[in-house]
Amino acid sequence: MKHVGPETVSYRRRERAITLLGYAAMLCVLVMVGVPLFWILITSFKDRADIYTQPAVYWPHSWHPENYGHATTTVPFWTFLRNSLIVTGVVSAVKFVLGVFSAYGLVFLRFPGKNIVFLAIIAALMVPNQITVISNYALIAQLGWRNTFQGIIIPLCGVAFGTFLMRNHFLSLPGEVIEAARMDGANWWRLLTRVVLPMSGPTMVAFAVVTLVNEWNEYLWPFLMADSADVATLPVGLTLLQNTENPSVTNWGPVMAGTVLTMLPILVVFLALQRHMIKGLTSGAVKG
Repeated sequence: MKHVGPETVSYRRRERAITLLGYAAMLCVLVMVGVPLFWILITSFKDRADIYTQPAVYWPHSWHPENYGHATTTVPFWTFLRNSLIVTGVVSAVKFVLGVFSAYGLVFLRFPGKNIVFLAIIAALMVPNQITVISNYALIAQLGWRNTFQGIIIPLCGVAFGTFLMRNHFLSLPGEVIEAARMDGANWWRLLTRVVLPMSGPTMVAFAVVTLVNEWNEYLWPFLMADSADVATLPVGLTLLQNTENPSVTNWGPVMAGTVLTMLPILVVFLALQRHMIKGLTSGAVKG
């Protein structure tokens, strides 16, 4: 029988402890994320009597799918959906293009003050969006853009995160490939489209998914800008749905149904692209 030394026993014990801690951490995350999602989904099928009862009912006594019809007819849900698609699509496209081009300029072009520009971008990344709300609101109001799509879209087009992510990824690309393309006479556009971007697929997917999720869920700025359903997005529409009746006795069934319908499109996009997103975020963080 092979003798096992004390060092091996100690190593195995540490390995088991680390494994158990890892599983415990994953379980905690699953509970913190899964329980609220489960509660939203179940509540969307509850009748009002099952919602306002103590103790709480975790499984409805009778299913009430009419909540989904109520959520889409009480307020102009499909108008909110259209507005969210417009705002999210335009903002995400602008952020993506600006992020790629600005990162390319910071990595592959030579111009004075390049490091200062990058430091300014990092400083902008450190500033919470809420700090600039008042100044942006005053500017948009002076321009007469309140309750318009441009008033919602333009202030949301800041691209600090995308520039940071794409710059780090571009720095990790093999330098010999870039130099070979330059020696072959590739100009900046051909270098970008034929060499850099084809090697940046996962990172671009990660950038696109993060941007889509953030803009789809954006609430504060559209809420401040939208005075009517004509430009209000889905998160703002959920607030209007909540206030359609007496706010003190909100019928949470339709509100939770609206929440589920709001989550579904972006959840499908995230699940479809999650592998590329994780790979892209990892590669984008390799080199700073």
